[in-house]
Amino acid sequence: MITTLAINNYRSLHDIIIPMGPLNLVTGANGAGKSNLYKALRLLAETARGGVISSLANEGGLSTTFWAGPREISDRMKRGEVNIEGTPADSSKRLRLGFASEAFSYAVALGITPPVPYPSAFNLDPEIKRESIWQGPRHRPASALVERIDHVVKVKRSRQWEVISKHQPMFESMFTQVADPQQCPEVLSLKTFINNWRFYDHFRTDSQAPARQPQLGTRTTVLHHDGRDLAAAIQTIIEIGAEEALYDAIDDAFPGASVSVSISNDGHFTLQFKQRGLLRPLSAKELSDGTLRYLLWVAALLTPRPPSLMVINEPETSLHPDLLPALGRLIKTAANSTQVWVVSHAKPLISSLECDTRCNSIYLEKTLSETTIAGQDLLTTPSWHWPS
Repeated sequence: MITTLAINNYRSLHDIIIPMGPLNLVTGANGAGKSNLYKALRLLAETARGGVISSLANEGGLSTTFWAGPREISDRMKRGEVNIEGTPADSSKRLRLGFASEAFSYAVALGITPPVPYPSAFNLDPEIKRESIWQGPRHRPASALVERIDHVVKVKRSRQWEVISKHQPMFESMFTQVADPQQCPEVLSLKTFINNWRFYDHFRTDSQAPARQPQLGTRTTVLHHDGRDLAAAIQTIIEIGAEEALYDAIDDAFPGASVSVSISNDGHFTLQFKQRGLLRPLSAKELSDGTLRYLLWVAALLTPRPPSLMVINEPETSLHPDLLPALGRLIKTAANSTQVWVVSHAKPLISSLECDTRCNSIYLEKTLSETTIAGQDLLTTPSWHWPS
């Protein structure tokens, strides 16, 4: 389980260190930085998957993601006694992301490519300047296991550093090059852990949504991020997953209702939703947006293959407020088998989750455009040290 998440220099997240528990709830007013926090966590996951550079490009480039305020915000600035001023940006400006756990921890620093001495169209590409893996939650020289500085990757063996790569591409993480079970098992272990993170953000429920269409069914232990394999995922839960939990979750939200899957002769799966008072079940095409979205969350959260971390962004979208307590109970059930991160501003869902003693509530607020955690001080901030 991740115990600490650290982000530095990413949009409104100037320098934030977040404690994490089994069930994490991120709330705050509009514009407080919830979406930035979600994006930063997703960007961290893309580092291990080899897509961090393209993800930054989709955001407009690394330079547009940097914190735009001063390097330091003094108390006098916060009180309005002096103007907001700072030093100009320099070439060493970095975007840093990291997390800690009781087993292995990881941090990455990205910067802008300096002009190369030959003609190139990629001078504005971001580069991975620094990566580090260490044992335990706190970074210190004695706990370091793998270090990457620019092109060079080295591994600690018997208290001695051994260089295993001198030509690591600056546009690729070391996860893509040195994740070898013999030479560097720590990198492979951490890559597997991060690749197992799962993100769900705004399922499609429009009339042409993939979840409404019949699909050729195969065993589906992990629901696709757009919900295209909903019927197959439901059938998989019925056959090899938590079947009773599935039926209970449906009945909790829609008393007397049930769900099943119709299979055609050519193997296409169609969802069937039976409600009390109707003489025939409804297909996915006939369901309301809210009902379909709730079924999508049921399939995602009751997965037979729980991830190491499940991140869900504003699951209350398109759901009637009366459904949110049932969704909260479903999320708490999922937290029994996976670490859950929920971003929400819906009061019924927040109230449902905060009733659980495991819930780690993180309320974000903004001061001079900087996202901070309400009530956090030096004593409540987790211990975190960026690799030098």
